[in-house]
Amino acid sequence: MSRVLVVEDEMAIAELIALNLRHAGFEVTVVDNGEDAQTQIDKVMPDLVLLDWMLPGQSGLTLAKRWRGATRTRDIPIIMLTARAEEADKVAGLDAGADDYLTKPFSPHELMARVRAVLRRKAPQALDSAVEIAGLRLDPSTRRVSRGEQEVKIGPTEFKLLHFFMTHPERVHSRAQLLDRVWGDHVFIEERTVDVHVKRLREALAPVQRSQLIETVRGAGYRLTQQLTEAAA
Repeated sequence: MSRVLVVEDEMAIAELIALNLRHAGFEVTVVDNGEDAQTQIDKVMPDLVLLDWMLPGQSGLTLAKRWRGATRTRDIPIIMLTARAEEADKVAGLDAGADDYLTKPFSPHELMARVRAVLRRKAPQALDSAVEIAGLRLDPSTRRVSRGEQEVKIGPTEFKLLHFFMTHPERVHSRAQLLDRVWGDHVFIEERTVDVHVKRLREALAPVQRSQLIETVRGAGYRLTQQLTEAAA
């Protein structure tokens, strides 16, 4: 069960958010100021923070910047909630470290969609356990990929791409889905970028004879197969 910390000083809004989150199966803690929010995070790290911009005392913007600047909290997913709808305000919120920005008033359906999307994007980075397919081993905790004693030299984006493929084997993923799940905020990234990184990933896997793991599915996208041909195996 994912933990969500709601930092919102308007009680009616906070209760509506908490109700929808709990109904969707989340564990929810609600606080109405920055000091209590920091206390909660010091106690238990949430999986996501819904953070109001306008708070008594410290603003949500200040909290977001502080959490992004601290090693323990720098990767915590944050969705900023605010009545400020100007583009400059949205830019300021995202620059402060918010993963997404939701303008009041918002519908519960949109809120839940944003929550799921942000948690989905963060999920591949949160998985710490090593995964192994066809003799290829990827260990997120050490950032290493290897086959037997042979280590694979791989770039950071290719590592994330391979991690996603290996944790979702045999499924076909479109370029748009890969951008969403691996790159996250892909507003300014073209879909052909995926092709470039898949090519680099295959090149990185070639020395350990595992480039054929990544299959192109014509007209659909890419998938990682667990069934190698005898020649490749």
